[in-house]
Amino acid sequence: MTKAIPRIGSRRNGRIGLRKNGRRIPKGIIHVQASLNNTIVTITDVQGRVVSWASAGTSGFKGPRRGTPYAAQAAAVNAIRTVVDQGMQRAGVMIKGPGLGRDAALRAICRSGIRLSFVRDVTPMPHNGCRPPKKRRV
Repeated sequence: MTKAIPRIGSRRNGRIGLRKNGRRIPKGIIHVQASLNNTIVTITDVQGRVVSWASAGTSGFKGPRRGTPYAAQAAAVNAIRTVVDQGMQRAGVMIKGPGLGRDAALRAICRSGIRLSFVRDVTPMPHNGCRPPKKRRV
């Protein structure tokens, strides 16, 4: 005589998708990470919870084309499209990294219609960090 254990937290109840669409986000932060090989655009709310993200790779670019400014622009447009539908009007931008996609992503964000409250460069800079490897003797 074993009882069936009720399933708690099942994904079939449809509540997860409903909650995601119902959330209104008037203000957020757009993080652009531009490396030499790829550009990742992540959009968070003010608390830092990720709302949407896209990268040059998920936008359909493969190989060396991911590091191009056009791929960064496409990634920014893809990430912003979903949050504009959720009602985002104002955002701050934090740009990190040395890649070619920095300016192109920022231009795409400006064209999207979201008002920018700040644009900040948060590229990590060493205060003369690690010791370099010893010189090569041939």
